[in-house]
Amino acid sequence: MVPLSEYQRRLSSVRSQMQGHGVDTLLLSIGHDMPYLIGYHAMPLERLTMLVVPAKGELTLIVPALEEPRVHHIPELFRVVPWNETVEPLDLVAGECSGASTIAVGDQMWSRFLVGLLSRLPNMSWTRANDVVSPARMVKGAAEIAALKSAAAAVDRIAARLQGGDIELVGRTEAEVSAELSRQLLAEGHEKVNFAIVAAGENAASPHHHPGGRIIGRDEIVLCDFGGTMNGYCSDITRCVVTGAISSDVAAAWSVLQTAQEIGVRAGVVGVACEEVDRATRAVIAEAGYGEYFVHRTGHGIGMEEHEDPYMVEGSRVPLAAGHAYSVEPGIYVPGKWGMRLEDIVVATEQGPLRLNEACHDLVSVAA
Repeated sequence: MVPLSEYQRRLSSVRSQMQGHGVDTLLLSIGHDMPYLIGYHAMPLERLTMLVVPAKGELTLIVPALEEPRVHHIPELFRVVPWNETVEPLDLVAGECSGASTIAVGDQMWSRFLVGLLSRLPNMSWTRANDVVSPARMVKGAAEIAALKSAAAAVDRIAARLQGGDIELVGRTEAEVSAELSRQLLAEGHEKVNFAIVAAGENAASPHHHPGGRIIGRDEIVLCDFGGTMNGYCSDITRCVVTGAISSDVAAAWSVLQTAQEIGVRAGVVGVACEEVDRATRAVIAEAGYGEYFVHRTGHGIGMEEHEDPYMVEGSRVPLAAGHAYSVEPGIYVPGKWGMRLEDIVVATEQGPLRLNEACHDLVSVAA
């Protein structure tokens, strides 16, 4: 349970950003910005739920009456306005925005609601809520980092079983192994599975391969990227194993990848621009001749969502700050042959980068 003082701290930080961006009112519906501020997750329904955050004064949660029982009321933080089926809730939202001139809306607000608000509030200036909420969400507090550590430790245990040969691979389909990883995520305390990528051999050359009926054979690389949500915060890890003999080309590429990932982790020093982490990993891979096979950014922020700000990618000049949590996951993907990725979650601290995942970073051969 998040204490009231923490919610109040978060609201103060968001309001400071609102002031800096000249935003009078913040409108949040589905997504994770609302639970970040008040602890309530809106269901993605055609019925509108909206948190109205004014620059000053009381927050208002406008929610379908049939959903109100799901709300954990915190009177010191927000008031609840339930609406029944004969009420037009957009009129309620518009009424709460009277006196505002600039409104920021959440990225995940459905267009049906935004279009309805545009006609009801024709003289407003509109902007993205991400610009005012994301700077606050990026900086994780001690409790958030502790939650990320617990989630990381859980997936580490699964990765250790994978690397120890305790998860059967050969003769099973990718989908069957994906289902096994999903079961283990839940058994390790995750509330839900966000993804469980299993890609064998040539399929591993597709970074976001969807596991299917392909049967895993002997002497081939198997890429496993899995994570879920645990106590409200996400895990994400990628490890690769080989079902038998490791070929010389795969071994050579993994050595480069492992070095690149380590250098990328070390590059995450407070004050350094996010793009420098990407440059650090990419330089190693490019110098070794694999540059064309590294086809995605080095990493993404992580917290209540698997992918959130900040992003480790060229062009992102956001300076790393203490409390930023993100992945470092370079990859090498040779179409038609094989692919590989190595991923850990890292937190920037004043003492240097803190790696949350401790599972072995070697390319392990498991018994075929």
